[in-house]
Amino acid sequence: MAVRRRGLTRDIAVCGLFSALIAVGAFIKIVIPVGGDTMNFTLQWLFVLLAGLLLGGRRAFRSVMTYLLIGLAGFPVFARGGGPAYLIRPTFGFLLGFALAAYAIGAVCELFRSSRVVVCLLAATVGYVLYYGMGILYFYFITHVVVVTPNTVGWGAIFMIYCLPTMVPDYLLCILAVILAGQLRPVISQILD
Repeated sequence: MAVRRRGLTRDIAVCGLFSALIAVGAFIKIVIPVGGDTMNFTLQWLFVLLAGLLLGGRRAFRSVMTYLLIGLAGFPVFARGGGPAYLIRPTFGFLLGFALAAYAIGAVCELFRSSRVVVCLLAATVGYVLYYGMGILYFYFITHVVVVTPNTVGWGAIFMIYCLPTMVPDYLLCILAVILAGQLRPVISQILD
């Protein structure tokens, strides 16, 4: 029983650490003007990637969901604040994509039972596709079903305006995360074992 309790405490601590890192990553940002609005390139994605690569699917998912729930509860941990109103922001789908991507990255690494660079890069790429896919789908859903305005944008505009400016830097973060994960894995494995 004591061993099980220690394992649970360790899991909570590690997931909390990654939730905090994702929150800090929201404030390390570059603001990109798009039309009459702005979007942010942040380091959140780097910490989501590291969670998936180092913690496995379930722990990574819990880390991101903890971060999302804290933000939706009203704590200003998102790049533009926090609160339940964030659910109707078209870009909230990218935050939901973090959870999906973190789980998928961890699951791919667990499936192959390998921490080789090729496997980790494949996992990061799968997460990358899911992250952007969820972001685009949610953006379209919110702007075409929930908050319909006369100036709604189509699939192409969503991709060109809200995805393309950050896709290359985000993929470079995938590569950086794979390199960092290789260095951090022995430390995290020691903590989790």
